[in-house]
Amino acid sequence: MRKPSIGDQELALLQHIDEVGAASVGEVAVSFGEPRGLARSTVLTMMERLRGKGYLKRRQSKGVFRYSTATGPGEAMRSAVGSFVEKTLSGSVSPFVAWMSERAEVSDTELAELEALVSQLQSRRKES
Repeated sequence: MRKPSIGDQELALLQHIDEVGAASVGEVAVSFGEPRGLARSTVLTMMERLRGKGYLKRRQSKGVFRYSTATGPGEAMRSAVGSFVEKTLSGSVSPFVAWMSERAEVSDTELAELEALVSQLQSRRKES
């Protein structure tokens, strides 16, 4: 079953927790919320919404809830990209590929990653 979609700010928060690992609301409020001008209560609300949607889990340790991602590393981004492709691009990656081809700032590393992905896709097609 697909998880509910999340907004840009929620995705950024989820990525932050994915990077820093298990953290309390207070820690996330300082490291994520303060630089963005978000109050602790806002961060708490966002974290609880993400927990309700199944993206975060929490465990009590020494009287403090510590939140961590409910899935493996990078899963939130993969889910968000999948949702974007399905909803915004009607399931087609062609508009994204066209945008990438027009973008002048593709680094050598990004180009190598894209070439590796194309190679992987071609290998899968040959196996089918």
